[in-house]
Amino acid sequence: QVQVVESGGGLVQTGGSLRLSCAASGRTFSTYDMGWFRQAPGKEREFVAAINWSVGSTTYANPVKGRFTISRDNAKNTMYLQMNSLKPEDTAVYYCAARLSYLQAYDYWGQGTQVTVSS
Repeated sequence: QVQVVESGGGLVQTGGSLRLSCAASGRTFSTYDMGWFRQAPGKEREFVAAINWSVGSTTYANPVKGRFTISRDNAKNTMYLQMNSLKPEDTAVYYCAARLSYLQAYDYWGQGTQVTVSS
């Protein structure tokens, strides 16, 4: 089992920045990768970015490439999402998730943190 808890959401103006954190506990040594997802009102949850826990390789969704940066601190078992040049369409609840294998779905989810970008 892996437990994840997000923090760092808030209200920011267009063009501003926020950094989200995701603290992991439990079987973190077994984690294959962790990712960020988001869900805007009336929309389905969508993938934002992911990072391999061992080697640090990253993947981004096209809408956030060049603006968001995912990173992790293995010593602190914490993942981050640095969000720059925020747009109103980035407004959503952001979720942290973890999985134990690339063959598995993301099984471990946080409660979410609200990010609101005002125009």
